[in-house]
Amino acid sequence: MFDLFVNGLTNILTDPFALLMAVVGVIIGIVVGALPGLTATMGVALILPMTFGMEPVAGLLLLSGVYFGGVYGGSITAILLKTPGTPAAAATALDGYALAQKGKAGKALGAATLSSSIGGTISIIILMFLSPVLATIALEFSAPETFALAVFGLSIIASISGKSLVKGLIAGLVGLLLATVGLDPILGFPRFTGGSEQLLNGVPFIPIMIGLFAASEAFKSLSDMNVKEKVKVKIEKIVPSWGEFRGIIPTILRSTGLGTFIGIIPGAGADIAAFVAYNETKRFNKDKEPTDKSRMAGVAACESGANACTGGALVPLLTLGIPGDAVTAVMLGALMVQGLQPGPLLFKNNGDLVYTLFIGMIICYVVMCLLGLFTARYFAKVVQIPKEILTPVILVLCIVGSYAINNSFFDVLIMAVAGVIGFFMQKHDFPASPIVLALILGPMAESQFRRALALSSGSYDIFYTRPIPLILLLLSVITLLTPIVKAIWQQRKRAHQ
Repeated sequence: MFDLFVNGLTNILTDPFALLMAVVGVIIGIVVGALPGLTATMGVALILPMTFGMEPVAGLLLLSGVYFGGVYGGSITAILLKTPGTPAAAATALDGYALAQKGKAGKALGAATLSSSIGGTISIIILMFLSPVLATIALEFSAPETFALAVFGLSIIASISGKSLVKGLIAGLVGLLLATVGLDPILGFPRFTGGSEQLLNGVPFIPIMIGLFAASEAFKSLSDMNVKEKVKVKIEKIVPSWGEFRGIIPTILRSTGLGTFIGIIPGAGADIAAFVAYNETKRFNKDKEPTDKSRMAGVAACESGANACTGGALVPLLTLGIPGDAVTAVMLGALMVQGLQPGPLLFKNNGDLVYTLFIGMIICYVVMCLLGLFTARYFAKVVQIPKEILTPVILVLCIVGSYAINNSFFDVLIMAVAGVIGFFMQKHDFPASPIVLALILGPMAESQFRRALALSSGSYDIFYTRPIPLILLLLSVITLLTPIVKAIWQQRKRAHQ
């Protein structure tokens, strides 16, 4: 492992273009995150087509920078305007905006920046040590284990369905239906292509992702072109004093551990990590009334928890090929486009590349820390960009990005249709992530299921007489049933009040 670490460090330091892409990615991510309504998921989906002609490390660091910067960037408008740029920043707004109203916006931004950077960096270090262990275990997987793993990945739909499990499951079923289009994975005959040669390889998931996450947001902006309120808060010194920073170190470390653990759980997400970390910090706080010190700790908890979730979410993605959240679902597509199959063989066949990527991710967080501390007041000005300018730019990027994949207007059409569908899904509270998750994992589940049955001569015993498939399938059932049981319990609790 030490040799891989040294090789990764050497590779990244001798690749100036990859370092440049890390910096560019972080800048783009902060801007996207700071703009209310534009999420890290949308930013990664939008930038993804630009990485196709790049070397894998440079392309993946660009996307990682957008991911990390996007999660952090939401805190800027959350603190200054009480308008969270990302869902995870909703927790940050609780204490951050209160500090801004008292003329301490700079301190709040400083606490958010340092907490985000430290939390994210520690989570990547944990990722470096934990991933190879999980990958070694996963090397024992064959068809039954891989099928059960794919089913477990699909069961995460229950966790990312938002307010309605039924709507999430419907979206997931739509994704599974789309996954059946193309050539049969075992026999090779066309299915549901309508005679179109362009669908023989299946429905292209990159245009689908761009449409659902980016174009849909642009269409939503077109339907409401009201200009956002401009930042009117005066920002003083951002870099906190040693005494102020020392007071939030225990909070950062505790929240980082929580965020990393929550990130490893597929489907949890940075927003859950932020609120759990915030809740625990308030529980540890002994002050009866909110103080500046306790509010600084609240901001630090939310940001370190949310950003630690990024490294945690990459653990199941890289070791098992299961995305930890919506952004890593897009990252899964990015890895596959680069010819890299996430899973245990990724560490076996591309160890140098993986550790180069890890070192690059740490550099992303160092860059984010420096940019946040010294330029946050300038990034805050992005909220002044009128939607009349921003929305057409996003639409143009969607069109260019979709076309660039295969130089095909058919992909642009797919993106546009997905964008319109995504727009109406937002209107009716249907989550988009289950469609992408099912579209990516559906073919894997089908092909491995059929291979497993071929190995067992058609017997289903192979799925419950082997320990790993049995455990994963039981976990899948628990994951699907937990939201249902929780909803029934809450309904009964309200009925007895």
